[in-house]
Amino acid sequence: MPLMLVAVGISVDLLRQGNSRSELQNMLDTAVLAGASLDRKSDAERVKEAETLFAAALASAGIDQAATSARFKVVASSIVKGEATVTGEPMFGNPFNLRELKVAAKSEAEFAAPATGLGCVHVLANTNQALLLNSGASINAPNCAFNVHSTQNPAFIMNAGVTMNVANLCVKGANYIRNGGTLSKLETSCAVSPDPLAGAIPEPTVPAGCETSGVYNPGTYELSPGVHCAPIYNGSPTITFKPGLHIIKGRMIVNAGSTLIANGVTFYFPDTDSEIRANGALTMTAKAPASGPYAGILMFEKTSDAGNNANKRQYIFNGSNGEQLEGAIYLPNRDVTYNSTTNVAQTT
Repeated sequence: MPLMLVAVGISVDLLRQGNSRSELQNMLDTAVLAGASLDRKSDAERVKEAETLFAAALASAGIDQAATSARFKVVASSIVKGEATVTGEPMFGNPFNLRELKVAAKSEAEFAAPATGLGCVHVLANTNQALLLNSGASINAPNCAFNVHSTQNPAFIMNAGVTMNVANLCVKGANYIRNGGTLSKLETSCAVSPDPLAGAIPEPTVPAGCETSGVYNPGTYELSPGVHCAPIYNGSPTITFKPGLHIIKGRMIVNAGSTLIANGVTFYFPDTDSEIRANGALTMTAKAPASGPYAGILMFEKTSDAGNNANKRQYIFNGSNGEQLEGAIYLPNRDVTYNSTTNVAQTT
């Protein structure tokens, strides 16, 4: 009978060991993921985050930290690895001189740039106020990092009444002007990500003919891909851009109250005088193509001409009613101004 009791004890200990291993693995997985998910942190900070979360998980589970051995490290410049062991005595004593019970687990998680590799928004000009956020601007991009490459004084200006909900505003320079507003995260003297699209987007040949031009009365319009030669839309039109490449040559003006819809669309600006300019109360929904030569690219401009590159201009997001933009916006020859509500979604 005692033998039967010992056998049952061993079975229970093994079951307890199996459950503990699963619990330990879950805690370790969570810890390394937390370390890997830190944005723009050093290896030491990633390790510290993993250690802190793992210790908190042990305390929450009622596990004695003195009986636990854990080690975290960063390897291959991009992987957080963790190993942990918990040691405990057998539940029913040790009649067969069994070794103490040990539960061990290993885990690792890799950290990298945002899923697109595009960095979401890069303000590349090294000029004063390369990024200007005017009162009333609201940017909602919680998964998007903004990279401001300017080292000038000020690199950016943020005025009162601005709301900027972003994963991070990373500014290469140390000087800026902030007159109020709400900003979720700011880093100055930051190691901005390099230009991820330099020379990577094929520039199209601009056809001689125009798909649209001149002045249009209020109404509903569907625009085919092609060249749009400085058209002006009066009233409060609804304009749908059909999927494909739309080349905006000159300034396309849409007057107050307009609605723009562009799904599966890429906008190309062949020079810095070209833009889409709204005069207020704009509602715009735009999403980049999911496939093809311009997959993930919502807006880009000509960069292969040195003369054009030297002719810097502003690009103004002037939505008022809101712009929902999904995809990469690559305008390295522009200073960016936000005057209204803009939601920026990172391409996946």
